[in-house]
Amino acid sequence: MRQLAIDLWRLCIAAVAIACAIPRAVAEPPLPYSEDQIPPLPTVTAEDDSLRAIVEELSDRVTTVEEENRWLKSMTNQGWLQKKDPVSQGEETAIEFQGRIHVDVWAFPDSDPGINAFESGDPTISPQDRLELRRARFAAEGELPYETLYKLDFELSEASQPQFRDLYVGWDDLPFFGELLFGNQKRPYGLDHLNSSNFNVFMERPFIVQAFNRNNRRFGFLAYGVSQDESWNWRYGVVNLREIQSDGLYSSDHWQLEAAGRLARTFWNGNDESKYLHLALASGLAVPDGNPAPGAAKNEAQFRTEPEARTNMQWLDTGIIDGANVYSVFGVESVLNRGPWQVVCEYMNLWLDRDPMYGSNLHFQGGYVYLSYFLTDHYQPWNRKRGIIGRVKRRCPNECNDWDRMGAWQIAVRWSRADLSDDNILGGDGSSLAFGLNWYWTPRSRVQFNCIYGDISDHFPVGRFTSGDYVTLGTRVAVDF
Repeated sequence: MRQLAIDLWRLCIAAVAIACAIPRAVAEPPLPYSEDQIPPLPTVTAEDDSLRAIVEELSDRVTTVEEENRWLKSMTNQGWLQKKDPVSQGEETAIEFQGRIHVDVWAFPDSDPGINAFESGDPTISPQDRLELRRARFAAEGELPYETLYKLDFELSEASQPQFRDLYVGWDDLPFFGELLFGNQKRPYGLDHLNSSNFNVFMERPFIVQAFNRNNRRFGFLAYGVSQDESWNWRYGVVNLREIQSDGLYSSDHWQLEAAGRLARTFWNGNDESKYLHLALASGLAVPDGNPAPGAAKNEAQFRTEPEARTNMQWLDTGIIDGANVYSVFGVESVLNRGPWQVVCEYMNLWLDRDPMYGSNLHFQGGYVYLSYFLTDHYQPWNRKRGIIGRVKRRCPNECNDWDRMGAWQIAVRWSRADLSDDNILGGDGSSLAFGLNWYWTPRSRVQFNCIYGDISDHFPVGRFTSGDYVTLGTRVAVDF
């Protein structure tokens, strides 16, 4: 039986083979010549220069590709090419471009003679209205192998003298330090200065933040860290006191250094990022050169600010404080956000020690508080890694962020004060009440309207004037990309 089964199986295979061969034999036409009459293939001889050149070129290309592939493998094995390197992985770009354009219109419909004198020196000439390119910035930042960071941010609003803003190199994921940056960057105090100008609720920063941390960026080392659950974040380091963003140079035997830091705590509802509470402490200890030697850099102990609007002069100004040996800054911050509502408070102190021959030690102080509310279904999120506000979002149950033609509408009111007068230093005591209306027609574009009423007193005499009141109106069109 077994042999019979094997014979039947062989018979079936033979039948299938014959069935498959019959159609092929019928379909294929007969060859025009027999197999022994097939013409030979043409041969390539060394005398054919054109073909030889093509073969040599192809051979060189193959050799080049093999060498590049060998180099890439070697660099990857040695750890030089990381995940974010576009050559080796192609997953992420190594460079990102950013920019912003802010265009302002400012008007001064009412001002006292004292305010006129602070601005122009003439009590009969009021502050002039102005159309201003407030910011025109272009930046490039990215990451290199071994978690090396870099950023270059140019300010183009002063066409005759372009300046840099953020300009640094650094390293990420370092033991103890976390992220460490070396270069021009923001000093770690003054919440309204740490926030990006793309996201700030009012057009200009409050008196005290701009006075104590004017233009906020300084050159030095700063480390940045965040806890694993992003409830804590911190930054600290050492910077030079001088603004070098115009010429990139500090030259003096006195380094005029400042050590500063900030520790922040964020409480939030994990199911709703529009509900959070932020608390922070910030401090700095600076050593200015109160008695500069000939040829040394100027004394950096000076605190001044514009009237929360754009003007030619700083209406609050201590002037350079001679004999300043050391000063310390201490500030407290709080932000409470509940859906469309946000309340922000910040208070700052500065104590300055100086040689007795110049007068007693000084104390300057100030703060601000503002309340904002979105008329539409939007909110301002929180950047937990940096401890600052983020880009406006729409509140949707399904976490959508599409905007309609109405966009987002926000109203706000802010009270602000800075006292820069103490002993024989009369920088002025200023306060203001500001109203704001913001229309975000897209997440990256907005129009801002500010109306500010302010007064300044206890100012050093300009002519015979030591005080004055003013009203300022401002409008800004802003986009970022």
